[in-house]
Amino acid sequence: MRVAFGTDEVTETSRSLVDALRARGHEIVVSLEGAPWPDVGRKVAEAVAAGDADLGVVCCWTGTGVTIAANKVAGVRAALCGDAKTAEGARRWNDANVLAISLRATSVPVAEEILDAFLRTDPDADEAENIAKLERIRPSP
Repeated sequence: MRVAFGTDEVTETSRSLVDALRARGHEIVVSLEGAPWPDVGRKVAEAVAAGDADLGVVCCWTGTGVTIAANKVAGVRAALCGDAKTAEGARRWNDANVLAISLRATSVPVAEEILDAFLRTDPDADEAENIAKLERIRPSP
């Protein structure tokens, strides 16, 4: 799988995610490290939206900034996940295509559990209409 990865800060957790992606045979097509969080979220999301990456993974201290930035890109559904079950649900029911992780709150083992759950879960076809409704929501004027 082609994965776009970005983090505004290099930490043990962010390094472990990159190592885990490579160890599991995924191709990292975008790799941003140490860029400002708005740029990390936007560039990873743009790679996913353009089809250059199948999925994206973004990290910042809280995980909220990169999530907000990624969700500004049309066609991207970024989900901030703090555990594997939430990551699984974000893929299954929300067709999330960018995983966001907090570097402050997520230990290395939990980050890898979250990553694995996100990457191994496919969207539920029964949620297709809900995802289509989400895509039709337009920003308020």
